[in-house]
Amino acid sequence: MKTLWVLLGIAAALPALFWLGLQVKPVSLRPFPREGAVLGTIPLPPDLPPPVDRYYRAAYGDEIPMIESAVISGRAQLRIAGILFPSLFRFTHVAGHDYRHYIESTVFGLPLIRVNESYVDGRSRLELPFGVTEGEPKVAQAANLGLWAESIWLPSVFLTDRRVRWEADDENTARLIVPFDEQEEEFVVRFDPATGLIRTLESLRYKNETSAEKTLWVNEVLAWDDREGKLVPGEASVTWIDEGVAWAVFTVDEIIYNADVADYVREKGP
Repeated sequence: MKTLWVLLGIAAALPALFWLGLQVKPVSLRPFPREGAVLGTIPLPPDLPPPVDRYYRAAYGDEIPMIESAVISGRAQLRIAGILFPSLFRFTHVAGHDYRHYIESTVFGLPLIRVNESYVDGRSRLELPFGVTEGEPKVAQAANLGLWAESIWLPSVFLTDRRVRWEADDENTARLIVPFDEQEEEFVVRFDPATGLIRTLESLRYKNETSAEKTLWVNEVLAWDDREGKLVPGEASVTWIDEGVAWAVFTVDEIIYNADVADYVREKGP
């Protein structure tokens, strides 16, 4: 009987112990080991839709930095099965073409879940502790939208990639048309009327390979950071509209631009 009470006590304590572990913030990922390169610039193109022109002028001025790659690292809160896990992330982009995600979700600051996800050469791969999904068309559609949504951290690609175009909507909204294989996808981009900066990018995205229909997917910039006189998202959230609450909030600690990531984007881990 004494053993039973001990076991019951341990079982009762486990949820509290787990909750305590979720309060421990993990140590940041080591700094990205490769240096970035000096950014060239291009003049802001004429004839952009008014809210798009206003955004670029507010964030960058008349000269837009040419960004060919970006490595974005930081901290996150990820909602998994309704539980918020403190997490670390590193997103690596070859502008407009490829990306790789590395994510650690932690308990007591130690990795519990590791995610390696990539969209390279138009092929998606999602590697989770409980399985791998690769080459699924609906996952590729979702990954392609992820590539372009995260390009808000390297927005010159929205102006320099000939496959991309902006279309006018109203004074605080525009449509961003991006490529997907031989097709096109669309974001509705909403701009803050007070600051001119991007507030949300909204698109219709498959949740997974078994989704019968697309779901409205909302990327929202929660805060902007001034980095060497340029404004970039410092905190952003991602929400499936049918869930009504963000499943991820990302806070950026480091951005490295124009480093050589041709091989790194095909690797795994941090």
